[in-house]
Amino acid sequence: MAQEKAGRILATNLRMLRERAGITLSELARRSGIAKGTLSQLESRPGNPTIETVFSLSNALGVPVSSLLTEQSDPDVLLVRSSGLEVLSSNAVDLRMLRRMDVTDRVLELYDQRVRPGETQHSEGHPGREHVVVISGLLRVGPPEAPYELEPGDYVCFAAQKPHIYETVEGPVASVLMLEYPADAGPEAPAGSCAVPNAVANTAAKGESGRKLGG
Repeated sequence: MAQEKAGRILATNLRMLRERAGITLSELARRSGIAKGTLSQLESRPGNPTIETVFSLSNALGVPVSSLLTEQSDPDVLLVRSSGLEVLSSNAVDLRMLRRMDVTDRVLELYDQRVRPGETQHSEGHPGREHVVVISGLLRVGPPEAPYELEPGDYVCFAAQKPHIYETVEGPVASVLMLEYPADAGPEAPAGSCAVPNAVANTAAKGESGRKLGG
């Protein structure tokens, strides 16, 4: 039932965003690398797209992933049950979108992220920045040639435009992923937006324990 609803939302949003951008299915297929027939099916009936498909559509349309997957609402209180969420899966990662937040000039998307052992999730890059907090397990994430190793409670932020990976060190990993986009999905803000105010940064630096692994 949840997947059917999510598929209907995706179909509605995909058609609306494509028509708003003034592009045809053929042009969207060219930009995204997804077959025109597949796009037609996604617009016409509920489906179960992969993580790669959704991110390709997000990049091709120049919009945050949440613009494709969520109904727009702004309740005073929002309770999200994971059992009612669609799961976006790849060979190594399962994502459940918990919340989209429009904050000044940024869009934030909050995900429950589970990484399975034995596989590596490769991303060629996409707009925005990624913020990751590990809940349990050991996670490698970041540039393929020099990923970061995170333990439970560790946090990392990095520019998502460049290729990056996710993989476990041992068993499965539970984590929280936050994607950060410019609100207009236009050019990225200047480098350094992962930074925090100096007072906070100085405090954090004293206790920094992140380890950058060699390639």
